[in-house]
Amino acid sequence: MPLDVSQQFSRRALVVASAAALLATPALAHHGWSSYDASKVMTIEGPILAADTGFPHAHIALEHDGRRWDIVLAPPSRMTARGLAEGALADGVVVRVEGYPSTETEWELRAESITVDGKTIPLR
Repeated sequence: MPLDVSQQFSRRALVVASAAALLATPALAHHGWSSYDASKVMTIEGPILAADTGFPHAHIALEHDGRRWDIVLAPPSRMTARGLAEGALADGVVVRVEGYPSTETEWELRAESITVDGKTIPLR
């Protein structure tokens, strides 16, 4: 039995809404910056334990004062555009990061800048 106009519209609306929800899923995973305390600027330095230069933001794990810190960086394309060489964030490389601590996750920092091999790269 053929669908009437209202059923066709409902089905089309459902398909469009489903597609929009699927496309928005990565955006939902992206956290806002309000979960970082911008009144507390921190600088930490140490060797990189692990690096992930994926989207939407690159991340590194850094050892500092006997603790593992998870550092949220800028998108890889921004870091490259601002002069960070591809492959510069390798395991064992000592970096200095300035940024804001998370208010929700202990030992997490949102980086505002990173210094690698004596070169400071602004991230925001």
